[in-house]
Amino acid sequence: MAKQSSSKHPHKPSHPAKKHHPTPQPTPAPTPPSPTPPSTTGDTPVFAQPQPTPDPTSFKVPHPSDTGLYNKVNNKLLQPIPAPRGGAAEPVLTLADVYGSLGASKVAAIQQAGQIVFHSSGDTGSTRAPTTQNKVADKMVADFNESDPADAPSFFFHLGDVVYSFGEAMYYYDQFYEQYREYAAPIIAIPGNHDGLVYSGDAAPTLDAFLRNFCSATVTTTPEAGGLARTTMTAPGVYFTLDAPFVRILGVYSNVLEDPGVISSEGGTRANVTDVQLTFLKTALARCKSENYTGAVIVAVHHPPFTGGSIHFPSPNLSADIDSCAQAAGFWPHAVFSGHSHNYQRFTRTVNGMSIPYLVAGCGGHSPLAAMQKDSSGNPIRTPYPIDSELTLNSYDDTDYGYLRVVVNAQTMRIEYHPASDSSTTKTPDDVVTVNLVARTVS
Repeated sequence: MAKQSSSKHPHKPSHPAKKHHPTPQPTPAPTPPSPTPPSTTGDTPVFAQPQPTPDPTSFKVPHPSDTGLYNKVNNKLLQPIPAPRGGAAEPVLTLADVYGSLGASKVAAIQQAGQIVFHSSGDTGSTRAPTTQNKVADKMVADFNESDPADAPSFFFHLGDVVYSFGEAMYYYDQFYEQYREYAAPIIAIPGNHDGLVYSGDAAPTLDAFLRNFCSATVTTTPEAGGLARTTMTAPGVYFTLDAPFVRILGVYSNVLEDPGVISSEGGTRANVTDVQLTFLKTALARCKSENYTGAVIVAVHHPPFTGGSIHFPSPNLSADIDSCAQAAGFWPHAVFSGHSHNYQRFTRTVNGMSIPYLVAGCGGHSPLAAMQKDSSGNPIRTPYPIDSELTLNSYDDTDYGYLRVVVNAQTMRIEYHPASDSSTTKTPDDVVTVNLVARTVS
């Protein structure tokens, strides 16, 4: 991997990014699973089935090759950003809101415990078979089996690409609801490029099923759930602040291109996209500053600002947008989470005397995984690998699926990477970084 001091990210591979397609199959036209009509559930959300069931071994809706549909995609066309409910510059979703009538007691329990635990990963939807996604979901579910209830996760923050290849409603059952039927906590999400991608002649508008299932105005069940109990999430839009005890996650939508990720008009050069997300980030970070917020602040975005993967590229303009918002607000995030590159990577960036981890967790179940680039001699990268004076690649895993487990208390944020190949009884992470929230140092 060659250094590039001007762009502050690993060298781009010479070959173009390739889309992943399953082997073409002579399958009949897909039909969704037999759905139940949508029904409201009041103010009490439901997260998991009451009884465990075996993992699926096949899809209920066959997923043929998407090659023909990809040929109908305008791969340079960005999609408009849907306006959030309420019209606020900083749409906010509190964890108490997510838990509905159980919210006050849930927040009180977290505060009493003195810490919050949550999961994060992206690129979960599988088009080939349920197997790889099963492995990750099963290990995540095992994290609820803890001697101390304070160590169990309170939510899963999804980093996008929930359903491949075009976020179709008919695949939500197989790629989302069935896979997480035993996940006993909320799953909150920002969309990835595949969740909003459309092709010429697509009957559904961009983000149609994502908005219905993750940004519902009320707690309800959708036809996509196929009769399972999990109810919809009520995020105010595709960009928002999740405000939970000890942590705020600022989620933004990086649109539908394979590369790069785009969160703004980039100085008026990006058609269909406004600067509302820059206003959001500035407002959210400025609120952290004005309130002297002492918790952890994470920016979550699907496309990675930095990546050394061999398939997808970094997004330097996206990174510059985040930087400009932080500079304008006078407050920098403690970490940046992303997906898109189908592997695990951890970078440390040193800026303004602060050490900020940038993590890529695009290994949530979508197959195949993406290999990392090689070094300048054609050998696997040995970490720590300095990219330039600001950025270092500290760790990576391009051979396994997995997820992040994050533990935040009043002083620190501990970010763990857990590969799916470790058994469900293994509680030791393969990589860990701890952020001192006051000193802005990592260890």
